[in-house]
Amino acid sequence: MEPEVKKQLGKIASTVRQLSMEAVQKANSGHPGLPMGCAEFGAFLYGVLLRHNPKNPKWLNRDRFILSAGHGSMLLYSLLHLSGMGLSMDEIKNFRQLHSKTPGHPEFHVTTGVEATTGPLGQGVGNAVGQALGLKMLAARFNSEDFPLFTGKVYCLAGDGCLMEGVSSESCSLAGHLGLDNLVLIHDANKVTLDGFLAESDSEDIKLRYLAYGWEVFEIDGYDFDAMENVFFQIRDHQTKPCLVIMHTIIGKGSPNKAGTHKVHGSPLGAEEVEATKKALGLPEEEFYVPQSVYTYFEQKLAKDAALEQKWKEMFRRFSEAKPELASTFMRMVEKKLPDDLEEQLKKIEMKSPLATRTSSQNVLNVLGDLLPQLIGGSADLSSSDMTMMKKFPVVSKGHFAGRNIKYGIREFGMATIASGLAQTDMIVPYIGTFLTFSDYMRNAVRLAALSKVQVIYQFTHDSIFLGEDGPTHQPVEHLAALRAMPNLHLIRPADNHEMKMAWLAALRYRGPTALVLSRQALPDIAGCDVPYEEGMGKGAYIIKKEEGKCDFALMATGSEVSLAMDVGAALEKIGKSVRVISMPCWELFEEQTEAYRKSVLGGDLGKRVSIEAGVSFGWAKWIGPDGVAISIETFGESAPQSDLAAEFGFTVDAILNRLLK
Repeated sequence: MEPEVKKQLGKIASTVRQLSMEAVQKANSGHPGLPMGCAEFGAFLYGVLLRHNPKNPKWLNRDRFILSAGHGSMLLYSLLHLSGMGLSMDEIKNFRQLHSKTPGHPEFHVTTGVEATTGPLGQGVGNAVGQALGLKMLAARFNSEDFPLFTGKVYCLAGDGCLMEGVSSESCSLAGHLGLDNLVLIHDANKVTLDGFLAESDSEDIKLRYLAYGWEVFEIDGYDFDAMENVFFQIRDHQTKPCLVIMHTIIGKGSPNKAGTHKVHGSPLGAEEVEATKKALGLPEEEFYVPQSVYTYFEQKLAKDAALEQKWKEMFRRFSEAKPELASTFMRMVEKKLPDDLEEQLKKIEMKSPLATRTSSQNVLNVLGDLLPQLIGGSADLSSSDMTMMKKFPVVSKGHFAGRNIKYGIREFGMATIASGLAQTDMIVPYIGTFLTFSDYMRNAVRLAALSKVQVIYQFTHDSIFLGEDGPTHQPVEHLAALRAMPNLHLIRPADNHEMKMAWLAALRYRGPTALVLSRQALPDIAGCDVPYEEGMGKGAYIIKKEEGKCDFALMATGSEVSLAMDVGAALEKIGKSVRVISMPCWELFEEQTEAYRKSVLGGDLGKRVSIEAGVSFGWAKWIGPDGVAISIETFGESAPQSDLAAEFGFTVDAILNRLLK
């Protein structure tokens, strides 16, 4: 490396150390250890390696950097500020303060230049695998010898904690299996965790583990710019498989009394130690000081970065002229555009009745696959059971990324993080499938998708005790309530073929995550559910059977219990009762409606309010009130045929009538 460049990178690293420890100290909260320990790598990454354009952070062919060890966020924020991403010094000074663009851990939708919401360790690794996989799939669809539109790399910095979390193992195993030659994982090997030295809790050989995954492994000194240049340029120009770079660092490097210890991991250095560190490193006394030469260096790099994108834009123009149909598909994927007549086309899909909603969903998917090039499917080894396979398209495999179906293997948590990464490519709408009870394996990844507001669609099947003989280990009871408790997540539990079609329309229109919760057992079509989207599913809850005269009972239900509610309503009417039946497939959409509409469905004197849902009653009090009746399941299930379970847990017409009329 040229001496002058090396000198400038050293200044950038010193600046990163100063900004990081001072921002943490000012906030009196944060993690200075990683930013100080990885400052040289950050300087090299943003100062030399990344092919991107900070003036257009969403350039589609950019290299991407994900900080999986999100607690070290000041490393990223410092570099976003210095490199010209638009993050102001005021935001650096407002680190961890209310409504700042520098929250404690990086957030995808808050800060420009943040590629993934990270912090829960290991998930950023999964996001990186997803982004790398997505870019390989986009390259397979659009690249040619004359038009290499997608050539970007995904770089991910992970700590010891990230690599101990199982989700990184799941994700990296799949990355090795698929041979993702655009993925580079950097291991910040500082041998320290929050509680103490790594050796107190871990002694595995990371290198051997990643070699076993099918990765290529390198080792470097985290403070040797020449080594960085040699290794990372070799990877950039000659990569044939995913690469792990084990980078040996010292946590909190530069701190005279805390470097190399867990004391610098998750707490401010303290005013005296900040002063001592600045003195030891020869840093100026002025707080938040940035040498003009550092700004100048990045300003000069910006010109080169902008030229890279301009060259790409010219190539894309020629691509559009040479291949107009493919360019049209490209733009449809960028815009995630839905056909204007999508509702009409969905309603035309012919299906028999009764039919399990997992099966009707697959029927819809096999139509959507042709209509929506951005739709990519996958399952955790359950596609033949959760019905997620788009039958017209091949499965993705090593060297063959043109498919539209991904076999994630039995890796639910990894699958969910990878799906978020796919969505973060900005051109893919991923859906993934497993059984509802296994949403627990995925939950924190679903939570981060909701926090990030990324569009991932989860197809959760086998949605109740009525899956039958597999028993309580596989029968969800608390999962509907648990998922409904998550902000920004739309949970939709359709009652029949009609609602299933409209559920997909709702999921595709919502630019956040959606959980489609589907039955294993066959469900009959319900006449009252065959209504336009804006009158039914689009409202979240709607009346499917209107009472005659003064209402005696208002029956509310979701999914497979809606037809049961209709049967109960018919039985009540036979004995002279007036009944309203309400399908409530999506509480979240219902809550978004006007007060006037909500009152038209649930307002006024409706007599006895009753909820019928094969899960815990938690949450239903909001709709049925303190005097309502919840037909629910408050224990775990049993292993038995479906009909026996219905009788055992009170989900028959006679059992419900006995409760309502006693």
